[in-house]
Amino acid sequence: MQNGAVHTGQNKPRLLTQVRNRIRAKHYSIRTEEAYTNWIKKFILFHNKRHPSQMGAFEIETFLTFLAVKRKCSASTQNQALCSILFLYKDVLKIDLPKLDNITRAKTPTRLPIVLNKPETQILLSSMRGIHQLMARLLYGSGMRLMELIRLRVLDIDFGLNEITVRSGKGNKDRVTILPESLCAPLQDHLLYVKTIFESDRRDNIPGVYLPNALNRKYPNASTEWRWQYVFPSNRLSKDPRSKFIRRHHIDEKTLQRAVKKAADQANITKKVSPHTLRHSFATHLMENGYDIRTIQELLGHKDISTTQIYTHVLNRGGRGVLSPLEAL
Repeated sequence: MQNGAVHTGQNKPRLLTQVRNRIRAKHYSIRTEEAYTNWIKKFILFHNKRHPSQMGAFEIETFLTFLAVKRKCSASTQNQALCSILFLYKDVLKIDLPKLDNITRAKTPTRLPIVLNKPETQILLSSMRGIHQLMARLLYGSGMRLMELIRLRVLDIDFGLNEITVRSGKGNKDRVTILPESLCAPLQDHLLYVKTIFESDRRDNIPGVYLPNALNRKYPNASTEWRWQYVFPSNRLSKDPRSKFIRRHHIDEKTLQRAVKKAADQANITKKVSPHTLRHSFATHLMENGYDIRTIQELLGHKDISTTQIYTHVLNRGGRGVLSPLEAL
């Protein structure tokens, strides 16, 4: 056995192949597939390559406690490992586990989101150039998450209604958010350029764009239609990790992350700035402008309003908005 891939029987595929097949049947993303298989490998290797069917709650609790106590991993990392292992037992091995009561949980830190004030936001965006500036402005103007922006397709943009449809966002939910009017013209100009790339790929018979959730089988020609193309395509072709086709994927999110960091350094912004900071700033500035929290919750796609309420704490900086008695002297 290599890399934690164990046999489950002479006529069955390897365990990790079964995991991948089940993940793809449930239409999970490639990132989820990579994360789940990675954690399952680590779980198997931690227990000296024993097959998971020969283990149970005790081994799972031991592994997850090790992550929290010895590895000092974050709560989100430990939870991802737990989800991966539960998926293995429930969806692949079809084994019902008892309640896992003896896990030492990693502590969830209480942190406020990093938010730029309006002048900082303006100078950050002004310090960026080209496509990265357009992408950053769209993040701040719409409140999208980084990967929601990266995976945006032509059909998701409605210039008539000034709306963007975010498909399969966090929690696999669709929602509608704002398309700022000031970005309509530059975004349309950008799409004219993207269309020249699309038409060149069609002339060169490049395989069509990746389509999720078996849409390619349902609509065989959709991958080569303009409306399904990525708004921000990569400037080079790459191998699809699942189909192995050489095709044009979306732009690498790391390029925008680096561009935002560089712009923040150039603007002498001392806060730790990332593309997600623009989403936080979007929400906070809307609250400052008097929009109600339910509207902001819908635009952000938060399942629970308590997640949105964290921005009220950001607004109440400086002792929850209390005027210090020093100011009265």
